[in-house]
Amino acid sequence: MNRNIAHAHAAVDLGASSGRVILGWVEDGILRLEEAHRFDNIQKRIDGHDCWDIDGLFDQVVEGLRRCKSELGVVPETIGIDTWGSDFVLLDEHLERVGEAVAYRDARADGMAAVADALFDKDEAFARTGIQEQFFNACYHLLGLKRQNPEQLERAAHFTQLPDYLNLRLTGVLAHDYTNATLTGLVNAHERTWDDDIIEAFGLPRRIFGELSMPGGVLGPLLPEIAERVGYQAPVVLVVTHDNASAWLAVPAHGNAVFLSSGTWCILGSENLPEPVCTREARLAGFTNEGGYQYRHEILRNIAGMWMIQSVRREVNGVSYVEGRPAREAMFDHKVGFGELIDMAREAEDFEAHLDFSDSRFDNPESMIDEIRAACRESGQRVPETIGEIMRTIYLSLARTYADGIAGLSELTGIEYDSISMVGGGSQDAYLNQLTANACGLPVHAGPTECTCLGNLMLQLMASGEISSVEEGRALIERSSDIVRFDPEGAL
Repeated sequence: MNRNIAHAHAAVDLGASSGRVILGWVEDGILRLEEAHRFDNIQKRIDGHDCWDIDGLFDQVVEGLRRCKSELGVVPETIGIDTWGSDFVLLDEHLERVGEAVAYRDARADGMAAVADALFDKDEAFARTGIQEQFFNACYHLLGLKRQNPEQLERAAHFTQLPDYLNLRLTGVLAHDYTNATLTGLVNAHERTWDDDIIEAFGLPRRIFGELSMPGGVLGPLLPEIAERVGYQAPVVLVVTHDNASAWLAVPAHGNAVFLSSGTWCILGSENLPEPVCTREARLAGFTNEGGYQYRHEILRNIAGMWMIQSVRREVNGVSYVEGRPAREAMFDHKVGFGELIDMAREAEDFEAHLDFSDSRFDNPESMIDEIRAACRESGQRVPETIGEIMRTIYLSLARTYADGIAGLSELTGIEYDSISMVGGGSQDAYLNQLTANACGLPVHAGPTECTCLGNLMLQLMASGEISSVEEGRALIERSSDIVRFDPEGAL
């Protein structure tokens, strides 16, 4: 295929379960997208830890960039990478990796929140960072690493989050994206830089935390060996590297809308507040503050939503989430897709049970199905027996969790929200969208589904001078997207 597309850009969008490389370009006032490559992101069990195959992941990124030209006939004008948040690698003084890319669900951080609380008061830490105490925070993994493999910290010269590491592998330039760094629990939300007092209290080497950069600039050209592999040369832009912050950057919302990014994690909240909400009330209500582009303040709640659905699907199909872990026998004689799971949930409409999505028992269980049944049994509810009843339980619980989250958000911010902007892959789930509208009593505007890569592309378009502002980018995205409205009390 030979395409005559001017000013195309390549968005590398890596999620915790899959990755893709997508080309984007503006044509007749519309932002067009075309997928160049899609691939699975599978963890491996290495030396007793659940780890990302970071070298394999990088090879897939390069392969996707190669296919832009070799299969689609398009040479990208720029390239940008975003990934899921939290995870990191350590590098030595020669920028070589120290240790593996341990995944955020690994048990390395077990018990480290209590250790952190003993070293630094949790209310004071939240008042400084605005970051909720959650198992995947990098600060807890660093404390676990300090206990289990202190020699790695001793050798380390750089703490590097995964998208920054991948950018380094592409360009030879090491930068540290501010937006992603805010997730670590080590960045002061008011001063917008590393909090030296917390780092010192945790006994972490301050030398490894480099200067933070605001996304938007060009890092540099591809290294010669990478340019040879992909078949062309192009500059890499430091986009908003945290996938949720990238998605929220692209949301074409109006009025007082709640943002809901629906993927492996469902992330509910509001953006562009004048100040972060770092009160004890916000901490107790389960909200966290993350930094966005141009120092936007995002207050949000992380909900382990589509992760549970993805886990059930893998389990039903006899697939282990982590390579090397045993899987149960497949439950059907064919591969079950998400659409079939939704149909099963619809057929179980008379069943009702609810889960506490904040319960850590659902973070990384050996069997999600067994854990859901046990939770219902222990709470005195009906125990779901069929897969349809399992799915119905997840869906009802998600919708109720969204409603509780919006009520809590409104109380903290003093804003009366009038709609929900649902973006990400989960926004394609009409069943969940309608349940959400019903539970929240608010219209749901579903779409765009590719919001993360659209935010990625927006920064590339701005860097290349094709658009001049976030507002212009959001208007472009809105007229380029099919957004479906779900009103409360609609038919399921």
